[in-house]
Amino acid sequence: MKSQINVVVLAAGLGTRMKSKRAKVLHRAGGLSLIEHVVAASSAIAPADHVTVVVGHQADQVRALLAPSGVRFVEQREQKGTGHALLACRESLAEPSLVKSGFVVVLYGDCPLLAPETLAELVRRQTSGKAAATLITTRLDDPTGYGRIILGEHGEVRAIVEQKAATREQLAIPIINSGIYCFQADLLWRHLLEIRPDNPAHEYYLTDIVEILNRAGHSVAAMEVENPTELLGINTRVELAEVDRIFRERKVRELMLAGVTIEKPETVTIDAGVRIGADSIVEPFAQILGDTTIGEESRIGACAILRDSTLAAKVEIAPFTHIVDSKIETGAHIGPYARLRGGARIGSNARIGNFVELKNTRFGAGAKANHLAYLGDAEIGENTNIGAGTITCNYDGANKHPTRIGKDTFVGSNSTLVAPLDIGDASYIGAGSVITDPVPAEALALGRARQVIKEGWAAKRKKKKK
Repeated sequence: MKSQINVVVLAAGLGTRMKSKRAKVLHRAGGLSLIEHVVAASSAIAPADHVTVVVGHQADQVRALLAPSGVRFVEQREQKGTGHALLACRESLAEPSLVKSGFVVVLYGDCPLLAPETLAELVRRQTSGKAAATLITTRLDDPTGYGRIILGEHGEVRAIVEQKAATREQLAIPIINSGIYCFQADLLWRHLLEIRPDNPAHEYYLTDIVEILNRAGHSVAAMEVENPTELLGINTRVELAEVDRIFRERKVRELMLAGVTIEKPETVTIDAGVRIGADSIVEPFAQILGDTTIGEESRIGACAILRDSTLAAKVEIAPFTHIVDSKIETGAHIGPYARLRGGARIGSNARIGNFVELKNTRFGAGAKANHLAYLGDAEIGENTNIGAGTITCNYDGANKHPTRIGKDTFVGSNSTLVAPLDIGDASYIGAGSVITDPVPAEALALGRARQVIKEGWAAKRKKKKK
C-alpha cells in the first residue's frame, strides 16, 4: 500500500515588509498569486484533497482563490510562529490512519519557485530512507539573514542556528535552512508538542523540531538543492519583482524552445499558463496574460495586450491592440489599435481595423470593419462590410439591446444603428444614416435629411458682418 503524503502550506501571515494591506501570498508573480504557484507545485506529490493551506490574514480571500482547486483549509487565528501554524493542523491530519504510514510535507506560501521535480525528489528520499525527516538546504555565496545548517559527520542535520544566535564560525557556514521538510507523520505529531516559545518573540519555531528529534534518537537528513533560486522566499516588493522576472524568463525560454519566435524576449510579458503554437511570432513589448491560447503561425504585434482569450492558427494581431475574454478564428486580422472585450467572437478571415471596438459581439467569417467603429451587443453576418464611423447604439440609459446584421450586407460610413434592430441579408445602409426600424433583406435603407444648397449664403453672411 502506497504511503500517504499530506502537504501543509503555511500561508497565514500578512507579510509586513511588503508594506501592503493585502496578504503577502495574494500578491502575484508570473501571472499567478504566490500561493497558487505553491499549490500547483504540490500537485506533483499529493492530490488536492491531501493539501492543507493554513490561512490567517485575509483568510476569506485566500479560500475564495484556492477553493476551485479542491484543497483543504485550516485557520490559524493567532500567528505564533511556524510551529504553531503546523500545530493548527494536528487535529485534522493526525488521524490514526495517517499517523501510521503517512508523511507530511511542509511548504511556504511565499516560495513560488520551488520546482515540482524537487518536491518529488524530497518525498522519494524521505520515503526510501530511515530518517525522521528530510530538510531541503542549499548553499549561498552570501547566507546573511538565513538560519545555518549544522551537519554531523555523516551529513545528517544536527541543528539549525538562526543568524542572530550563530557564532562567528557558524556564520561562515554557507549551507542554509529553507524551512521545507518532509516528515514521518507519526514522529512529527508525537514530538511537535515539545516545541516551546522560549525565545524573545515568544513564538513556536518549527526549526526547533530538528534538535527535538535528534534528542529523541532520530535523525534528520539534508537534501541539498543545487539551484538556490528555487528556494527564494518573498518578503519585499523588490523580491517580488525579481521572482516575477525569473518566471517570465522561464516562460519565454520554454516557448522559444517549443518553436515560438519571441523578438526581444526581455521586453515581453507572458503568464505561466499561456499556450502558443509553433511558428508563431511575438513582437517586442507584447503582453500575453491569463488563460490565453494562441494557435500555430500566428503573429502578436508590438505592444499588443491579450488576456484570457483564444486565438486559432494564422491569426494576426497588429500592434497596440487590446483583447480580453475573446475568441478569434483562423486567419483573422485584428488591429492596429483595436479593442475586443466582453466575449467578442471573431470568425475566420474577418478583418477588424484600426480604432474599432467590439463588445459582446459575434463577427462573422470574412466580415470587415476596417476603421473607427463601435459594435456592441451585436451579431454581424458573414462577408458583411461595416463602414468607418459606424456605431451600434446598444444602451438606452437603462438596458442593453442587440443589433443583428445579416450576411453580405453593406453598412455605409457614419451609420448610427439604434438598437434593438434587425438588418436583413444583402441589404444596404446609406452612409450617414440613422437607422431605427428593421431593414428587410436586399433593401436599401436611408435615414438622413435631404441635402439643401443655398447659393450665395456665405457671401451674404460676410456682408452682414461688415
